[in-house]
Amino acid sequence: MVRDPVGMVMRTHRECGDIARLRMLYRHVYMLYDAESLHHVLVARQENYGKGTRDYRKLSLVLGKGLLTSEGELWKRQRRIAQPAFRRKTVAALGGVIGEHADALASRWRERAAGAQPLDIARAMNALTLEVAGHTLFGIDLGGDTQAVGKALKLTLRHIDWLTMMPLPYPEYLPTRGNFQFWRAIGTLDRVVREIIDSRRGDAEYRADLLGLLMAARDPESGEQMSREQLRDEIMTMLLAGHETTANALAWTLMFYARYPQIADRVAAEVDAVVGDGTPDASHVSRLEYTHRTLLESMRLYPPAWMIARRAREADVIQGYDIPAGSFVYIAQYAVHRNPRYWPDPERYDPDRFLPERVAERPKLAYLPFAHGPRKCIGDHFAQMEAVIILATLGRALRFELLDGQRIEIEPSVTLRPRYGLRMHVTPR
Repeated sequence: MVRDPVGMVMRTHRECGDIARLRMLYRHVYMLYDAESLHHVLVARQENYGKGTRDYRKLSLVLGKGLLTSEGELWKRQRRIAQPAFRRKTVAALGGVIGEHADALASRWRERAAGAQPLDIARAMNALTLEVAGHTLFGIDLGGDTQAVGKALKLTLRHIDWLTMMPLPYPEYLPTRGNFQFWRAIGTLDRVVREIIDSRRGDAEYRADLLGLLMAARDPESGEQMSREQLRDEIMTMLLAGHETTANALAWTLMFYARYPQIADRVAAEVDAVVGDGTPDASHVSRLEYTHRTLLESMRLYPPAWMIARRAREADVIQGYDIPAGSFVYIAQYAVHRNPRYWPDPERYDPDRFLPERVAERPKLAYLPFAHGPRKCIGDHFAQMEAVIILATLGRALRFELLDGQRIEIEPSVTLRPRYGLRMHVTPR
């Protein structure tokens, strides 16, 4: 599991079928790979499967009690307060900002001299989505903090992965070099987020970014607003989730554009037909159907969040198998998205798998890049809108060509990123 977690879950599915029990030292771990079992855990009996796992305990060191890590009444209250900020009409207002950033990047790349050095697209997409996060979350340019925030996010994610995957518990407060760097990175993120929140709390002017929406929102049942600490936790969660996961989805999709130029050409033609000479924004997303399908298919093969962990509060039965209380239950979207029961020729990249008539043939939970049920990602519409606008802008303006001889390998951390980056030549269309 430590050496090759993705290989382990794929091998377990091949050898054991859609439900498997593993023993890891003193733990019983159940791996689920079929839509029926996933529905049981995430929807039908979701109240029995909590987040009391090492994964979420370590994530909470960074995210506090945000929507990703909180449970029970606190989670319900926070979800009620935050929900209006993520309605389709609300997030659509942010589409113009996303298009402007993507267009500016495309312009810079078009102006690069012929024969310029190849770009690491994974790194570039991280930088772009962090810029977008600064404006859509806070309504500001992070400026000099952009590089520091990006570096701190990368370091914290990698250290959380280390803390999570160790066979025996590894205290995060031991005075080791790795722990020291981890807490220093969290301090950097804390400083930036708290300074922005404090400056906005003293500002009488309302701003329609996500922070402004969260600060103005009230619980429809109690009328309460979020406290300063709650705002910090939710913004930190959105900064991590809205930056890292979207960047990975974009990088993998552009990799497929490079591998299959005919798909990239079809995307460019669709953008020309739908958008014309303008810049893609939220009003175009629903009509950029093929572009959206290229994103959905890349998230099938490389889901940004590749595994869901839960722990059974009480004993249960799944598909006839006993699940004792306290058992750990894992759902590996990476493997579910390759289950041949739902996905013929699963390793093949085919955006037309997501044509409406083909989607209707599959169980809903055969595809869950944003999880499912009550705990489904609150920002799924925003993330897809952002990604489609960026793909449409870059895909129309540029051609992508993978550099020969590079090693392309996944790094299964909290998210699923390219371990060695994705180096490409980028040229104007």
